[in-house]
Amino acid sequence: MSPYITDASAWQESWDLQQEAYLPDREHRLTTMLDAVDAVLDGRPPRLLDLAGGTGSISLRTLARFPGAEVTLVDLDPALLAIAGASLGDRATIVTADLGTPDWRAALPHDGYDAVLTATALHWLPAERLSALYAELRDVLRPGGVFVNADHMPEDTLPELTKRLMDRARDRRDARYAAGSVLSWSQWWERAAADPALAPLVAQRHAIYPTGHSPEWNPPASWHLAALTDAGYREVGTLWRGGPDAAVAALR
Repeated sequence: MSPYITDASAWQESWDLQQEAYLPDREHRLTTMLDAVDAVLDGRPPRLLDLAGGTGSISLRTLARFPGAEVTLVDLDPALLAIAGASLGDRATIVTADLGTPDWRAALPHDGYDAVLTATALHWLPAERLSALYAELRDVLRPGGVFVNADHMPEDTLPELTKRLMDRARDRRDARYAAGSVLSWSQWWERAAADPALAPLVAQRHAIYPTGHSPEWNPPASWHLAALTDAGYREVGTLWRGGPDAAVAALR
C-alpha cells in the first residue's frame, strides 16, 4: 500500500468518471485493447507494459481479466503514480520515467513484453519524439507482441463530420458539468490539490510541468499508421474506432 493514499478506490472511481466524461465509450475501447492482448497469448498470463498508465486504469483491468498477469506501469506524474501504487500494491511494478527522453527504457525491469498498451496519453509528445518512441516500443516487445495506442485520432477524410461529432460531444459534456454530475479535468485536479495526502504530490507535478503538458497534438490515424510502419512493425492497422477517436495496433 502506498504511504501517501489510503482511499485509492475513491480516487480511482473519481478519475474514471472524469475520464468517461470525455470518453463515453472508454470501457469498450479498453476491452477491445485487452482482446488484442488475449489474441497474441499462447495460453499463459501476459507480460504487459501499461505505458503512461496514470492511476492504473489499464493495469487494473488487465489484472481483472488476466489474474496472473505480470504488469509494469510507467508514468512520470507523482500524484497519479501514488494513486496507482495504492490501488495496485504488489500486483504490479510501478516505474517512474519520462517518455520524452529515449533513456526511459533503462527504468524497466525487463523487456520481452507480450503487449504494450496506452490510452489518451501520448498526444502530449511532439511528432518527432512520438515517432522515435514507437520504434523504442518495438524493441521492448517480444516477437509477435502487440502495441495498441488509443487516443483522439480523427479520420482525415471526414473533417466536417468529425467537427460535428466533437461539437456534439462537447455540448453533452458541458451539460454534465453544469448539472454537477461529473468533474471536469481542472475540477478533478483542484480536488486533488486540496487533499492533504495528494497536495504535495500535485505540487511536485506542477514543478515537473510548470506550464502544463506540451500542447496537445492529435494527428489522424493515418499518421500513426505510417509512423508505426516506419518503425518496423510487421503489421499495423486500426483496431477500433469511435467517432473521432481510434485505437491503432501494431504487431512486432
